[in-house]
Amino acid sequence: MTILEILQLKRERKKLAVVTAYDALFARIVEQAGIRVILVGDSLGVVVQGKPNTLSVTMDDMLYHTKLVADAAPRALVISDMPFMSYQVSAEDAVRNAGRLLQAGAAAVKLEGGAVMADRVKAMTSLGIPVMGHLGMTPQSVYALGGYKVQGKADDQASRLLQDAKAIEAAGAFALVLEAIPADLAKKITQALSISTIGIGAGPHCDGQVLVLYDLLGLFDTFVPKFVKTYAHLKTDALQALSRYKEDVEQGKFPSDSESYH
Repeated sequence: MTILEILQLKRERKKLAVVTAYDALFARIVEQAGIRVILVGDSLGVVVQGKPNTLSVTMDDMLYHTKLVADAAPRALVISDMPFMSYQVSAEDAVRNAGRLLQAGAAAVKLEGGAVMADRVKAMTSLGIPVMGHLGMTPQSVYALGGYKVQGKADDQASRLLQDAKAIEAAGAFALVLEAIPADLAKKITQALSISTIGIGAGPHCDGQVLVLYDLLGLFDTFVPKFVKTYAHLKTDALQALSRYKEDVEQGKFPSDSESYH
């Protein structure tokens, strides 16, 4: 999968499925399922590290998980999140840290923010670093936004998001994540841009969709947003399997003769 193919899908009005992954095992499974774009999300701070938000995720964390995923899924296009404070301070920081993520195996990076981040996007794309933007509910701004809330409901917010989207496109981004915004607004932004929009809680009109792997597999249930569709219930399966294992050990049923060496 390449950046050019993603843009071609937009022109052909074909939808793109994106999913997060954070380790080699799940990256292989995702790739084997035919998912062609994998996001190594800073959501790992919540679903892997158990933190309340993504703000504590470091560059070292992202480099480590990016390398695991990129090595395990060589045919997929791997996009790596730029963690909090890896790009906000300056364009120089953004370029340096984006380069490190590409050296770890990512094919592109993703950052949050609108027009205020356009100079960061331009600095990276002008040097050949592919960039995906992220607007709407931006988790790294969770405190400023007052929590995980739908954005763009008011007319002034909607207008600002549309202008932000155009600014990120003009700076050279190849795609834009739209998170937790009204479906009609996402449709308007998608139609206004020549780059791909990837929705998460943004309705059916985006050019593609992304979900957190642990959410769609039913592994993470601490908080399940409205926009998540659960396609499996692996936490329930895991609990049942572990309970049966514990019972077999306590009752002397495991290991049996067939699990023993002679």
